[in-house]
Amino acid sequence: MLYFGGFFGLITFGLWLFCLVDVITSDDGDIRHLPKVTWLLIVLFFPLVGSIAWLAAGRPPRAHSRPRAYERNTPAYPEYDRPGRFAAPDPAADEEFLRRCRERAEEQRRKARGDGGSTAG
Repeated sequence: MLYFGGFFGLITFGLWLFCLVDVITSDDGDIRHLPKVTWLLIVLFFPLVGSIAWLAAGRPPRAHSRPRAYERNTPAYPEYDRPGRFAAPDPAADEEFLRRCRERAEEQRRKARGDGGSTAG
């Protein structure tokens, strides 16, 4: 009977540790029902019940993450799917940004060549 208690304790500790790390690393906006700090305190002070409650009611769904604002939605380029990756909300704004970047780059090249803005033929 002591072996079962030790094994159960080890499983409980593993579950508690997993849930504790999961609460800490979860994004604040994705956690369900309670604030992140509250879930952290519940899991920290009530290891078994808090961990089960976290898995059942608080853990964010991981199946299909929806793109956040200004995030690209291109599966062919997974490096652009990172959270926080900026993408223009509309193609016109993107083109305008790229046009300004090209103009600024050309101006910097002219200054580096010493043209001073004049175009020699």
